[in-house]
Amino acid sequence: MAKATLTLSSKNYSSWSLRGWLLCKMSGIAFDEVPVSLDDPGQRAELLLLSPSFLVPALTDEGAKIWDTWALAEYLNEKFPKAGLFPDDRAVRAHCRSVSGEMHSGFHNLRSALPMNLKARYSGFKVWAGAQPDIERILAIWSECLKTYGGPFLFGAKPTVADAMYAPVCMRFYTYDVPIDAAAAGYCRTIMDWAPMKEWIGAARHEPEEIDELDVEF
Repeated sequence: MAKATLTLSSKNYSSWSLRGWLLCKMSGIAFDEVPVSLDDPGQRAELLLLSPSFLVPALTDEGAKIWDTWALAEYLNEKFPKAGLFPDDRAVRAHCRSVSGEMHSGFHNLRSALPMNLKARYSGFKVWAGAQPDIERILAIWSECLKTYGGPFLFGAKPTVADAMYAPVCMRFYTYDVPIDAAAAGYCRTIMDWAPMKEWIGAARHEPEEIDELDVEF
């Protein structure tokens, strides 16, 4: 049987590639990575938020091709139901789907104001006021989940789809020195210490390609 392939964009800049890659790692599916060059105009448009379509990450597996991250989560959950991508309890699972879906379809101001750039660090960065409500909503989601389910991940002791969805936000908060409360900072440390995240970050730091538009001095 042919191994699945996961098409990815930049590990330094692409939050959606990170989400899809984390989901695949969590599911246990065996896959080969297929990188897409930043010279591809479509990929640059997506990363610079100039295109409404996100065609990466894209998983090709047993005749199926899935390029939407939410659809990828559901596909992997169906194929690997014991992987624990979603919580076992129906009500908790619905909560997980709700907060994950909120990230999947929202927080556009946050994406524009704080583009993902793992190699960068902007101390004392002034966050655009339009992004502040997104930040406050994310912190509220984290606070509710951590209090309800006890941490260290959003839905308890093990990572779920929700953690894959919000992991890039932890990186954004770190890159742009966003002030957050102690509980949120603890959650971000959990994500940063998560083995798959360490693997991704290490690869991103050695990635040679750069997008000048996302490496400006703020």
